[in-house]
Parts: sequence; C-alpha cells; structure tokens
Amino acid sequence: MDTVSRLCAWFERQCVGEWHEDRGVKIDTIDNPGWSMKVDLTGTALQDKDFQEIRVERSDRDWFVARRNDQAFEAFGGSISLNEMIENFLAWAE
Repeated sequence: MDTVSRLCAWFERQCVGEWHEDRGVKIDTIDNPGWSMKVDLTGTALQDKDFQEIRVERSDRDWFVARRNDQAFEAFGGSISLNEMIENFLAWAE
C-alpha cells in the first residue's frame, strides 16, 4: 500500500463518532517552499504516546522536522520531503 493510501486508512480508522468533525489531518504548503502537516491526536490511540523529535537536513529542498506539540503531531519539510514526513508519522502511528 502506498503512503497516501496508508494515511487514508489511518484517517478512516479515526472517524469513529465525531472525531473527524472537530479534528483531522491538515497538509499545506509553506513559503520556503515546502510542506506542513498537522495531525490532531486528541481522541486517538496516539494521544498519550511519546514521540521523539526528528530533524533531517540534506539540502534546501530535502529536509524535515517532525515533533509532537501537545495533542498534535507536526511536521515541516522541504519541497521534496512530504512523502518522508507522512512515512515518519505512519511509522509511529501504525
């Protein structure tokens, strides 16, 4: 299963009750250029799970930071790093 399909499957598993109405997954662009990703963890099995911050810097286009910020998983990365950002979230979440 590819990365996006795995993220969709994880999201679908969280859509029990009203979780998806108030919470969810947000992927957007940043002005570096690059990507941002935020996953609300409230009400999921991950809400109390520890996450060790990750920092990868290969080039201006190939970098990312992933961390837990209170009840959210956050990642920011370069223009070619979105797949790796999602993969790191899924490796922790699955």
